[in-house]
Amino acid sequence: MSKPRTRRVGEDERSTVRERVLNFLYEAESRDISVLAVLDAQVLAVQDAVVDLAKGVEAGRAQADELITEHSHSWTLNRMPAIDRNVLRLAIHELVARPEVPTAVVINEAVELAKRFSTEESGKYVNGVLSAIAKKVRG
Repeated sequence: MSKPRTRRVGEDERSTVRERVLNFLYEAESRDISVLAVLDAQVLAVQDAVVDLAKGVEAGRAQADELITEHSHSWTLNRMPAIDRNVLRLAIHELVARPEVPTAVVINEAVELAKRFSTEESGKYVNGVLSAIAKKVRG
């Protein structure tokens, strides 16, 4: 009898996880509550991958905000759109805490989220900030 195979999470599913986490981060910031409170308030069960990523982003928020401030070139955190802030926080967490995810994947996913949910210029902005941060945190 062979061992049951563990289903690998595909990139499409990882993209969906990132999008859900972004929604929860945005809601938490908009309501000025923790992302854990947002997750706890969900009526339906939330995927483990979503919970783990959201908790990681929240735990690393102070470090992410420092990196954003350092590399955002005259844009304060409060001045940038909330979606951009949260896309950057999510991507920074992946750059710092998930070395198995290629840098290009992290940046491309963040750019796509910014382009999809934020302003017309957000994709370029997120790309520039994350490229600088990636050089610092991943060498």
